[in-house]
Amino acid sequence: MNTPAEPVNPSDKPHYHRALLKISGESFCAKDGFGIDSKELKLIAGEIAEAARQGTELAVVVGGGNIIRGATLAEEGLIPQAIADQMGMLGTVVNALALKEALETAGVPARVMSALMVSSVAEHFIRGRALRHLEKGRVVIFAAGTGNPFSTTDSGASLRASEIGASVVLKATKVDGIYDKDPNKFDDAVRYDSITFDEAIERDLKVMDVGSFAQCRAQNIPIVVFDMKKPGNIARVVQGEDIGTRVVVGVGGSS
Repeated sequence: MNTPAEPVNPSDKPHYHRALLKISGESFCAKDGFGIDSKELKLIAGEIAEAARQGTELAVVVGGGNIIRGATLAEEGLIPQAIADQMGMLGTVVNALALKEALETAGVPARVMSALMVSSVAEHFIRGRALRHLEKGRVVIFAAGTGNPFSTTDSGASLRASEIGASVVLKATKVDGIYDKDPNKFDDAVRYDSITFDEAIERDLKVMDVGSFAQCRAQNIPIVVFDMKKPGNIARVVQGEDIGTRVVVGVGGSS
């Protein structure tokens, strides 16, 4: 039997009413590996559980690159991209199910909602039902991206954030924000504290795809790009602490 989630003091108003967290499939595996590493899964679930207890209604979109890389299969010419992308979507369902069980074990109720019909293992995405789960304090894990090929899970994140009325998209990465160039390759790379959507698109920053930036800009949903590998960072960013890089509508570009 799962331990119930710790109650939140009603007087402690969360910084964000509702947030959407985007995590990559690679977060579930050991460095440079594939599959799901139980240690990494437990760490991620613990971090998300800590954040969920802050009172913010929390949704999660998961990638599937640790299970299968549909884009790579398509590039190799073995499988048409439409089919390869569908295979990738199924990989995200695998990750979502694993995360759901790990969250439940950590004492946080969770539900998996899939854009593909896999009714024997997950609920089909229905906006009203997703909102009801969030209102009841359940973490909702969105799987299968948008449900369409030729579309990334980043696009799935911006779409679901728009549909559920999220206050913010939290993009979890392996670096501590957005840089003007790859900080792993260039010692003089400069990190932005904030940047506008227009600047991110114009400079072709690769942290999310252009379509995701454009949709969040249209809906005025800020994006926070942060390092999820630092313990406690998911909870900190949910609490509104000034970490990572904010992508916003308006004046940005400070570093």
